[in-house]
Amino acid sequence: MRKFIVFLIGATLFAVCGCSGPAAWRKAEGSMWHTLYSVTYRSDMELGDSIVETMRRVEMSLSPFQPNSLVSCINRGEPVVVDSMIRRIFTCSQTVSRLSGGMFDPTVAPLVNYWGFGYAGPDGEPLDSVMSRVGISECRIGPDGVIEKKHPRTEFNFSAITKGYGCDAVGEMLRRNGCEDFLVEIGGEICLSGESPRGGAWNVMIDAPVDNADAVVHSEMMTLSLTGCGIATSGNYRNYRMTDRGKTSHTISPVTGMPVTLAPADTLVLSATVVAPSAMEADALATACMLLPPSLSRGMMRAAGASRLILAVSTPADSLLILDMR
Repeated sequence: MRKFIVFLIGATLFAVCGCSGPAAWRKAEGSMWHTLYSVTYRSDMELGDSIVETMRRVEMSLSPFQPNSLVSCINRGEPVVVDSMIRRIFTCSQTVSRLSGGMFDPTVAPLVNYWGFGYAGPDGEPLDSVMSRVGISECRIGPDGVIEKKHPRTEFNFSAITKGYGCDAVGEMLRRNGCEDFLVEIGGEICLSGESPRGGAWNVMIDAPVDNADAVVHSEMMTLSLTGCGIATSGNYRNYRMTDRGKTSHTISPVTGMPVTLAPADTLVLSATVVAPSAMEADALATACMLLPPSLSRGMMRAAGASRLILAVSTPADSLLILDMR
């Protein structure tokens, strides 16, 4: 799912060179996983190389676009034993799938391809045949650590949760190195801990949904003051195409097999921002919220232990309404 870029505001950042010294604010940023990352942290040592190495380990475990990654081996049907990263992602995915009534499902890739939004085009296979391969609730990790698939051609794409998990993994590495004050942002997903450079909680700006198919447009919807949590935003208004059904989103229902059509009769949710104990959980829950009515999203959030849900919805009069649920 296309993610929003979320900006850190209200803080003065200090770039510090050198390998060690008094604890100071440092910043590491760059490009990885076809997106941007930015890490602001307070430490007595430079940890930029460790940040990159952590993200590379996540990629080689979870990226379906790396042919030698562990998940790519699993998708090819090789009997490989899962590592701790896949086990955590798999367990969280099954939990959110259950709480969302199946609306969150990392095995949905064949449906995304079927509708022309994935890494491969449609191959003429009928929809009911494609649906037979979808369903993470019917997969499991066996006692030997090997994933047992619903169907031999079932494949896993954890992209809708991996950036959130990547934030958590970098945060865990920073804590192992004595850092308690940091903000990790990967492609719009965020993990927060401790104090910001200005003191107190971190201020994070949330984008309003601005419909523009040609460019990413940032317009402030609200600013949240947070720490000790993960935050993620998902939306369905930037990645779409015009079809005979109207403006068709890349958001595909794993339950019905059909894409969301961006019209009031089909969906009211334009974007969902979730604050949860971890960025991994926030990432998965925000994705599920794009396919659920607001009333059901609220129940799912409570069951998952999330602390805040902010929905931007369209009204029948085509105006924007912000629902802030705690």
